[in-house]
Amino acid sequence: MNFEIYCDESCLEALNKKDEHSFIGIGGIWLPSEMRTKFKEDFNSIKRKYGVQGELKWNKVTPKYLPLYKEVIDYFFDSKYLRFRVILVQSDKVDLIKFHNSDAELSFYKFYYQMIKTWIYDFNLYDVFLDLKKNRNKGRLKELEKFLDKANFFSDVRLVQGLPSTQSLGIQLADLLTGIATAKVNQKTKSEAKNALIQYVESHLGTTIQHTPKNEEKFNVFKINLQGGW
Repeated sequence: MNFEIYCDESCLEALNKKDEHSFIGIGGIWLPSEMRTKFKEDFNSIKRKYGVQGELKWNKVTPKYLPLYKEVIDYFFDSKYLRFRVILVQSDKVDLIKFHNSDAELSFYKFYYQMIKTWIYDFNLYDVFLDLKKNRNKGRLKELEKFLDKANFFSDVRLVQGLPSTQSLGIQLADLLTGIATAKVNQKTKSEAKNALIQYVESHLGTTIQHTPKNEEKFNVFKINLQGGW
């Protein structure tokens, strides 16, 4: 099968300012390419229902639009073809000097690799789309593409490309779910609407948002152990 992976991150500033947040989140939505048109039509239909034309983001969750975001959450959990995975990185455990050549950008893409590679399965083709960024090293995306392609010799990672989140509904959904998972573990949000949305996701899960087993296929949370192991 052909799959598209749409990715975003949350609390990234903690790679350099570790006291900003306890955890950094990097997440992705897995979407079969044949379902792209249906996903876009359904997602846009929800936005039109609430009179929203701009992009959906975790940082835009407010009481006024809480019903909209709840419906998006319902859609994700009701859609059998959508999957989500997030890697949570404990910021104070990231040793940029020892393991990443004092390069926060390099560590960021290494964690992206860890998030994606586990769900690269045999005999599939993957296109990966990240929220567009200005990288200091212009070759970062091609480098990530190369290493992901080598992660499974029986699959093909055809491209890794940056896209503006305003142009990608998949990245917007990744932003929302990654923000929810990261906010939960950081336990810092004081927004009633955001806390209500976290609780709404947990009502779908039937449990709190927490580290999940490897075989969790719908809402997979990987709290990486930087000392090794799962």
